[in-house]
Amino acid sequence: MIRDEFRGGKINLEKTHKLLEKLDIQCNYVHVKSIFKTSDYPVVLSLENHCSPSQQEVMADTLQSVFGDALLSDMLDDFPDKLPSPEVLKFKVLVRNKKIGTLRETHERKGSNKHEDNPGKEDEIISVAGLPLFKKRKVKVALALSDLVIYTKAEKFRSFQHSRLYQQFNESNSIGETEARKLLKLRAHEFVLHTRRFITRIYPKATRTDSSNFNPQEFWNIGCQMVALNFQTPGLPMDLQNGKFLDNGGSGYILKPHFLRDIKTQFNPNKPPKQSDPVTLTIRLISGIQLPPSNHSSSNKADALVILELFGVPNDQTKQQTRVIKRNAFSPRWNETFTFIIQVPELALMRFVVESQGLITGNEFLGQYTLPVLSMNKGYRRVPLFSRMGESLEPASLFIYVWYVR
Repeated sequence: MIRDEFRGGKINLEKTHKLLEKLDIQCNYVHVKSIFKTSDYPVVLSLENHCSPSQQEVMADTLQSVFGDALLSDMLDDFPDKLPSPEVLKFKVLVRNKKIGTLRETHERKGSNKHEDNPGKEDEIISVAGLPLFKKRKVKVALALSDLVIYTKAEKFRSFQHSRLYQQFNESNSIGETEARKLLKLRAHEFVLHTRRFITRIYPKATRTDSSNFNPQEFWNIGCQMVALNFQTPGLPMDLQNGKFLDNGGSGYILKPHFLRDIKTQFNPNKPPKQSDPVTLTIRLISGIQLPPSNHSSSNKADALVILELFGVPNDQTKQQTRVIKRNAFSPRWNETFTFIIQVPELALMRFVVESQGLITGNEFLGQYTLPVLSMNKGYRRVPLFSRMGESLEPASLFIYVWYVR
């Protein structure tokens, strides 16, 4: 709603101030009570900015008053020319937006008045490491907001070659899913090398007016750090999103596998790896415990089955399924064994989906759980189940036995 109110700068400054006063109260509550409640790691505010320069100045003032010292507004002394780690940036809020000039220039303006009497278009002159200026353009960015952008400057993606030659360490790209998918298909190895150096954000295509989501796995496979989803829309993509970040306790950050960080990497998710350390994963699905009843059955007794879906690089993606246990959601027993040979286990996720068989209307979703393959412990395990909306269905669960060899 806030974004739509600001769109195109169609509201006057007085109305903007009133709106942001309300936002200030709400954001202060969020900051104090919950912004770092789940995780100590940095929060990145990626702005979709359609405001006039005057309104951007109001935004800058509000961000500073709301987040105070938590807002990163200057480069760190030890990191003038490289990105700090999430560990170094704990309890910090980073603004991602377009930016004018360099970090050094921002540092030199610290403490000065950045509000202009008649803010308009600002000249942005781009130079690289002392090389001659190669482009000059004008962008509508208020200096006050620009100087709040430190390590997460939004920069238009042109090509992998352009990025190799000119892109700076603190510049990140946003690429639409359609273009990113084309690059993934045609130039996957270059894409991996690009994400090794630069933060890359993938966002849903504009035609997703229903707030549907794409499968984030294909972009995690090439090392994209920020894969934007419509969190308000439940389903498979959000199940994968929630499962992916279980690997670090739901902190919002996980370390990419070595082959996505290595400067000499030859990894290409579209091709079988030349040097791999595959895992043979075996799961015996023993039984279910108090599964949700079927809403499509007059007796509410589900005809229960379980689908084991493996997500990862294309060669690893597969699924297997149990037989159907008729009219028993309370304590169905399968005692079936499934084996998966996984070439790139570091990127693989296992999704357990419980359904009730429907011959006419199709199968009915009852619950699911998704987790990284390498976080599965051996032995007898209980798999909790979650609803389509991501809510716990406790005590509903599956009972399994896990073992794997490498």
